[in-house]
Amino acid sequence: MTLDKDNQPGNWKSVYRLSCIASIMVLIIIPIQIAIYVISPIPKTIESWFLLFHNSWLLGLLHQDLLYLINNILVALMYLGFYVSLRKYNESVMKIALLLGLLGISAYFASCKAFEMLSLSKLYFEASSETVKSMLLVAGQSALAEWQGTAFLVYYVLNGITLVLISIVMLKSKLFGKATAWIGLSAGILMMIPSTAGTIGLVFSLASLIPWCVFCALVAIQFNKLSKNQEN
Repeated sequence: MTLDKDNQPGNWKSVYRLSCIASIMVLIIIPIQIAIYVISPIPKTIESWFLLFHNSWLLGLLHQDLLYLINNILVALMYLGFYVSLRKYNESVMKIALLLGLLGISAYFASCKAFEMLSLSKLYFEASSETVKSMLLVAGQSALAEWQGTAFLVYYVLNGITLVLISIVMLKSKLFGKATAWIGLSAGILMMIPSTAGTIGLVFSLASLIPWCVFCALVAIQFNKLSKNQEN
């Protein structure tokens, strides 16, 4: 795998280092999130959601994708690293990929209702009137619907497309290798089917984790090499 320092105008050491760290952190977050879901299943009703937040605000936030919020910040750093390293091979496509990726991540932030649910849960258990409690249950149900609604679907599809575009440009470069590019392409295609799309969505979502984890490990190694190459 050839590292072409002249291919990178300016010193992008910090960007590559952050992208490397971000890729590793994404790998660490994935098994933690899976373990949380296995140990403590997701609540089925709005009342059980409120009770979960009441008993453990941290577990409630984790089930409402607190780690996923952190994960998407890390993925944004990876996208920046991909843009810097691959823009010479097809700058227009990489600009589109970066734009779609960041738009998708922004949509996800808009869809997350973790702290709104925490606040509603607190109000629910402080309420003395059944009427107020009923209103809070309706508000909580609405928040849950928005959590995996339109904004979430936009996030999911746009980030799948982003990974596909990045992987296509990777195939034309020598920086990450064709194996990494093909693994990223397979993960991106699987990711374009939202996890909320019934059984098929769940299967595709789980299946995408395998190539995505391998992809993150491989690009972390290469981002580290690119960072060190900037020192020479």
